[in-house]
Amino acid sequence: MIPTYNCARYLGATLRSVLNQDEGPDRMEIVVVDDASSDDPAAVVEEVGRGRVRFVRQAENVGHIRNFQTCLEQSRGRIVHLLHGDDAVAPGFYRRLQAGFETSPEIGAAFCRSVYIDGNDQRMAISETETVLDHAGLVPRAAERLAATQLIMTPSIVVRREVYEHLGGFDRRLACSEDWEMWVRIAARYPIWHDPAPLAFYRMHAASNTGRHLPSARDLAFTRMAIDMFAAYLPQESRARVVSEARRTYAMSCLDRARGLGRAGHTAAMRAHLKEAVLFDASASTITRAASIFVRNFGSRRGAA
Repeated sequence: MIPTYNCARYLGATLRSVLNQDEGPDRMEIVVVDDASSDDPAAVVEEVGRGRVRFVRQAENVGHIRNFQTCLEQSRGRIVHLLHGDDAVAPGFYRRLQAGFETSPEIGAAFCRSVYIDGNDQRMAISETETVLDHAGLVPRAAERLAATQLIMTPSIVVRREVYEHLGGFDRRLACSEDWEMWVRIAARYPIWHDPAPLAFYRMHAASNTGRHLPSARDLAFTRMAIDMFAAYLPQESRARVVSEARRTYAMSCLDRARGLGRAGHTAAMRAHLKEAVLFDASASTITRAASIFVRNFGSRRGAA
């Protein structure tokens, strides 16, 4: 199930990455669900899909979370893969993750590592989920591990359909981090399978949901909300520790972003991320680091003036 919104320029590559692994309509359905884009994804589906890919278009723009819900409602398969229209999968993705469901039928979902790429298909980094499990298999204490840090990018996970039916769809209160909340919600109730192979491509570019929020750091308020929400899913004895680790991890990420934004001269964005760092973790260490970044950038600008 491929949700799209104004990403037709990438959709062809997304579809080809799936069609190259197509086992036929009896084994796999392929559907593009478009959120009333202003570009022309239908033309891409017609050209690349050649009748193999079904196209559904929202009558009006409903937002990405409701579009995800439409994907789930339109799906007919026993296992559902939500693949953003600007992401892709590597050869072997479906075969290897299917092996998880065959080996451990009780699992609710299976995921792999992700390769981060930019708008020009250049590789930027690879997720470090091999630290969770260095071989294919069940993830021990999955809910705690997935809550401590956001390891799963949406294109890298496939979920049993009945799991979505049982737990419900993505929470509409979250404009961002709705995926993280969902994966922890699943892991709190079902075993999770992990394959350490990097078989999914997550694209980072200015027009992506993540990229749009970078200047304002608006997404991070929803990340804090997601952490508060999934805290209730965690075992009582480990809840405080895991939540603290998650908040500190994001605080460090905010500081790293702020440092880079400051060097690039994006002062307002830098300040927004420094503020979020302290909201995530108001420890003396975080406050001191945030102050150092602010003073360093403010001082360099005064010196230049």
